[in-house]
Amino acid sequence: MVNSSAPAANVTTTNLATEETKKCDTKACPIDEKPKTEKKLKPCCACPETKKVRDACIVEKGEENCKDLIEAHKECMRKMGFNV
Repeated sequence: MVNSSAPAANVTTTNLATEETKKCDTKACPIDEKPKTEKKLKPCCACPETKKVRDACIVEKGEENCKDLIEAHKECMRKMGFNV
């Protein structure tokens, strides 16, 4: 007669793998962890080159005369991951 309360060898291995996964899910595993010092880029600091030229044009010529520079800045912002 087979003892039904004794775990099979493959069940024990599966349980260990599941237990390790649980440890990793609780951030016990440092593998693939991003550094905490990484800061997200703020919209005000993105694309300073296009922003400076765009702002100067708007002040000197008015917004309606700087549409190409405004669009260039928006495109740069999109490339940096912002939804504008």
